[in-house]
Amino acid sequence: MNISKVFDHRISIVTGHYGTGKTEFAVNLALALAAEHDNVMIADLDIVNPYFRSRERKAELEKSGIRLISSSQEAAHADIPALPAELLGIFQNRSIRGVLDIGGDPVGARVLARFQPKIVSEDYELLFVVNANRPEVRTAESAIEYLRNIEKITGLECSGLVNNTHLCGETTEIEVRKGAALAQEISEITGIPVRCHVAVERLAESLSDLKEPVFPISIKMKKPWE
Repeated sequence: MNISKVFDHRISIVTGHYGTGKTEFAVNLALALAAEHDNVMIADLDIVNPYFRSRERKAELEKSGIRLISSSQEAAHADIPALPAELLGIFQNRSIRGVLDIGGDPVGARVLARFQPKIVSEDYELLFVVNANRPEVRTAESAIEYLRNIEKITGLECSGLVNNTHLCGETTEIEVRKGAALAQEISEITGIPVRCHVAVERLAESLSDLKEPVFPISIKMKKPWE
């Protein structure tokens, strides 16, 4: 899979409901981009999820040549957390391919609101991660309502859906296909295209008949007790 053809914008902003697996997707996306580009940065701006933070994969990211920047740990519970000055580098240096992992609720989304005028002047895409196994967004109507709220808060327009339906280590082909159906329904209602279907490597081949590309990943994010 040529990841740069599927995600061809310079800046990929990843959002989605808490628990959809957006950080897993963001980390794998950054790693895949780094295999094709020399200058990749990932910004961990998710202040909502205390368990899955891309900063936990710092060593692996840096080994692949990816620069990791993150929000202030001390301000994690602030309404609008402190953001690192390095974040501006993603917007200002147009040789960078950037991945921004933002929080899965309105507080997390508000992190980017102050940068909206700058972001809209750049080549960006706001990606909404879909997981049909999350109770709060398992229907097209509830997912769209959540998506529109994120758009309203950030002042950014979503232009891509990512099906990342999973059950952690119990994920099957059936689960991914269930998510594909949900993503397709959301796409038909909103007009937002489905960019890809995310699946662990062992399932990727069995899903090759899906209309959109399958993005094979390896699990990077582990629970603290694992």
